[in-house]
Amino acid sequence: MKIAVLAALFSMPLPLAAAPDQSRAQQPQTATGAPADRVGDAYLHFMLGHRLEEADDTNGAIAEYKRAIELDPTAADIPGELAGLYLRQNKIQEAMATAEQALKIAPGNREANRVLGTIYAALSESASQGSRGRSGNADENVAKAIRYLEAATERAAGQPDPNIRATLARLYVRSGAYDKAIPILNDLVNQEPGWQDGPLMLAEAYAGAGRTKDAIAWLEERTADDPRLLPALADFYERERRWPDAVGAYARAVQRMPRNTELKSRYASALLNMGGRDNAAKARDVLTEVVAARSGTPDARALYMLSQAQRRLGDNAAAEATARRVIAQNSKSPWGFYALAESLEERRQYQAIVDELAPVVAEFRGKGSDASFDIGILLPHLGFAYQELGQYDKAIAAFEEARKLAPNDPSVAGYLVDAHLAAKKYGAASEVAKAALAQHPNDLRLTRLQARALRLSGKTDQGIAMLEEAVKNHSGEPMAYISLAQLYADADRGAQAVRVLQEAQAKFPTVDAIAFELGAVYDKQKKFVEAETAFKDALSRNPDNATALNYLGYMLAERGERLDESVGYLKKALAIEPDNGSFLDSLGWAYFKADKLDLAEENLRRAAEQLKTNSVIQEHYGQVLFKLGRYDEAIAAWNRALSGDGDSIDKADIDKKIRTAKQKLPKK
Repeated sequence: MKIAVLAALFSMPLPLAAAPDQSRAQQPQTATGAPADRVGDAYLHFMLGHRLEEADDTNGAIAEYKRAIELDPTAADIPGELAGLYLRQNKIQEAMATAEQALKIAPGNREANRVLGTIYAALSESASQGSRGRSGNADENVAKAIRYLEAATERAAGQPDPNIRATLARLYVRSGAYDKAIPILNDLVNQEPGWQDGPLMLAEAYAGAGRTKDAIAWLEERTADDPRLLPALADFYERERRWPDAVGAYARAVQRMPRNTELKSRYASALLNMGGRDNAAKARDVLTEVVAARSGTPDARALYMLSQAQRRLGDNAAAEATARRVIAQNSKSPWGFYALAESLEERRQYQAIVDELAPVVAEFRGKGSDASFDIGILLPHLGFAYQELGQYDKAIAAFEEARKLAPNDPSVAGYLVDAHLAAKKYGAASEVAKAALAQHPNDLRLTRLQARALRLSGKTDQGIAMLEEAVKNHSGEPMAYISLAQLYADADRGAQAVRVLQEAQAKFPTVDAIAFELGAVYDKQKKFVEAETAFKDALSRNPDNATALNYLGYMLAERGERLDESVGYLKKALAIEPDNGSFLDSLGWAYFKADKLDLAEENLRRAAEQLKTNSVIQEHYGQVLFKLGRYDEAIAAWNRALSGDGDSIDKADIDKKIRTAKQKLPKK
């Protein structure tokens, strides 16, 4: 049996055949005590059994082996050979019993150990593929198989049977004994170049031993001669998050197998992970081909990724339509709803998200035993939507439910903290963050949220101390510096904020977010020239930085300066993110300052409808409505501002504006 055939062993409940022992024609080894004439007769029957087996007279061979055992019960090789014959005939119970009989005579008998090792290896595979609750049997069988096969290889004369060694290596990999598997697999792969499973198993053994880089180096060396290994190499690149290398390897593999839709899907996934508009466009084109090739029943995963690619390219209508195709194909899977939520989020259609997800979550809530639908991936999107709509109690409830489903996920804990902060429940936010940090003490995002909760609770110095320590512990992460600078700025310690950001700029000169934050800090200090310089620095490296464009445009509009230039920045920001309510507010405010009231009203209305709880936006909208003489609507907008988040507004001034507007109303 060639080594390449070995894989078939593990797809069968029990092995059909075993490789014949090269030493089986030798005279059986005999323990002392049997009379010489009986030993001689036993040997004759032993040899006759061999001849009958070669003549396909299995029953006759078995009878002769049994006669030989009767004549010389101290010869371990005779029951060992009979066990091998039973195994080749798929008589498993007889094979096991006879092999155990041989091992009682001679524990090191190679053939008996081989037979038992082969059987237990197959039994372990059968148990692992069976119903739940049998994994313990599988583990026990693996251990037995390893013990017997190790004994068989240790006592082999000359080069051990490659089938035995391959089976043993496979068992080592399954049991996590990677360091034992690697040298065997290295030898076998070099000796048996036709063994297709070997290279991949060796790569997995390297990875299991924590030697992923060795696996990559090994695969890189061989893909030139064996391009079949390209998908495996790409997969290992992905494990190391080496997206450009993964994309390159998949591209070569797809070029070799252009009709392999699974390979194309993996290629598209790597492109999406690599990021960037060009890669998203390539992924969209590849996935469009995959979906078309499976037009009868499109691959739901390919459709989901296609929706992601379309969304990243700004084609949100197409992304929504594709997401709905996923749902139509399988409404029992959460992934279509997940893609739909993301496409709706891009357009800030938060009420639509609630309308779509709330009934689905309600339908599948409590069906924890049904692994086909995981509401845990939908609850955060539902929570975000509630939060943006100002329904904070519902947002908190959604995130709390998500946290119960994923109690060890720091991201979900972070969402819950953020919802408490939005609801101005600073004590609760601090407690949740503290508990989550006890589980994940090195999580920078949780540290940032805890520091913010402390500041809003009036414990600014404690929050600053936390972030100062975070900068030491996360010195390689720009966000640690940015977070500390933000807290310094909030505490009116602007000079320290600038110093931290300048230090970060020197350390991370290509990170746009640092230049942006420096501009924001200067703006808070009313150092507008320095702020503008910082924003333009960020834009010089990334002209499509929509957030920087918006901030710079709004800063100019707020001061009523260079309004045409302000509008230019804001229009460009909205071209990048056309449904961003904050950007719409900025543009509307710039038009208001330029006394272009119709344009101001159009943009501020869209912003106010989208972000109903944003006090600043509602206040802006009230001002343009008042100037247009729509006093009832202005009063309603200003009341929404007073009941909103309350950030950055002067409530006394708004009360005064409401009184003035009421005086303008017609007398009843």
